[in-house]
Amino acid sequence: MMLTTGAPAPAYLHYVTQKTRSPEYDLAQGALSGLRQDLFHDAFAYRPLPPLNAEGPLVRRLPGERIRRGAVWLPHTVVLFLALCTLLLSYADDEGGLAFVIGGFVPAGAVAMTLVRPVGAWWVSLISTPFVAVLGSWNDWPWAPAGFLSHLTVLVVVALRTRPRTAGWMWVITAAYGMFADTVISRGYGPGAAPMLVTSAVLLLMVSMILVRREAKEEVAAQQTVTATERDRRTLLEERTTIARELHDVVAHHMSVVAIQAEAAPYRVENPPEELEKAFATIRENAVAALTELRRILGVVRAEDYQAPDAPQPVLADLDNLLSNVREAGLETEKTVTGAVRELPQGVELSAYRIIQEALSNALRHAPGSTAKIEVSYVLGGLGLRVVNTPPRGLVNPARRPTTAPQGGLRPPRSIGAGHGITGMRERVTMLSGEMTAAPTEEGGYEVTAFIPVAATPAEETS
Repeated sequence: MMLTTGAPAPAYLHYVTQKTRSPEYDLAQGALSGLRQDLFHDAFAYRPLPPLNAEGPLVRRLPGERIRRGAVWLPHTVVLFLALCTLLLSYADDEGGLAFVIGGFVPAGAVAMTLVRPVGAWWVSLISTPFVAVLGSWNDWPWAPAGFLSHLTVLVVVALRTRPRTAGWMWVITAAYGMFADTVISRGYGPGAAPMLVTSAVLLLMVSMILVRREAKEEVAAQQTVTATERDRRTLLEERTTIARELHDVVAHHMSVVAIQAEAAPYRVENPPEELEKAFATIRENAVAALTELRRILGVVRAEDYQAPDAPQPVLADLDNLLSNVREAGLETEKTVTGAVRELPQGVELSAYRIIQEALSNALRHAPGSTAKIEVSYVLGGLGLRVVNTPPRGLVNPARRPTTAPQGGLRPPRSIGAGHGITGMRERVTMLSGEMTAAPTEEGGYEVTAFIPVAATPAEETS
């Protein structure tokens, strides 16, 4: 069968040309790509070795500020010392001359070069190895003593500065050179490449294990950070949802009162004007519409198993019931109220109650047998709260952890022991433009303070 020009190719030709490559071919191609990337791409790029972290686990334990400042350069000092040892080893073998210049300064320069151009230093060390050996003695082939120390140091330093795959490629190429030098060039002279290959294999294996362990620790730390961030974000959203539900109950109550009063107002006036009836009717319609819209929006954030409380949301006047429940659970409490007690906006009252409730719940959970002091301060600019508990005097008993109560009982955080109760308290205070602190006390207890600003009424401003 002949194909005319421009005619589409048969299906079997497409199958042949698009045949998938074997896994072995892909594996070999990936390996060669890794070799090219690790040892050939930007091999002589400038990559200076940074100093150690002054706040690292090793440096920060050293005594004296001057010692710590010098200790950050310890890796550089070690590398330069090994370069000096290479130079002295070559001088002891050659005692000067051209052999010392090439056989001493070149290997020592390769070692020092690992501080700024690590991969390039390995190439310099490998390429200079036969020249250094030729200038020495055939008894040291294929690595002279200076070249042996230099190349071994370069292998270890470069492996520490790169990754295990690079260390593997360096050892493979070094082994290939060693076997070629043993079988083709040396013709049986010298100790051979076995000492270099065995020693370098052991050292590179140890370095690779260190690198793998360090990478694993970094990945675990990064994953823990992401998990903690997501957990805090989820807790914050849950707490905001809880606050939205509670505020819905507060606002819904007031809006219902507005609608009922607007509907009943015209009947309290004999022969009310038509304009007044229309005004009250408009007020009632707007109140009902706002209440309906509020319920529709808040219905999105309600859980399927959420049950609205049968009674109004708690306020500061209900603190005595809360403290009674806490005492029955095993936490002694003392309440102090200062200032002129007055009725505050219900949102402030609810948030203040929940903050005290959460602080007592944390004290009951984490400081069993302690005593909690609650201070409620009514000041001109707002409401001050302080809950402080003494150090624990007993073991934490999971059976005595507070349980969820629909109204006045304790409500623990959703994730016990994760510090999410503090997040919820901060969210409530922030919502009301207040300030809050939560920190351990010097005696070993814990203290929570909050201030919620409240606009003064005209009667308070004139008094």
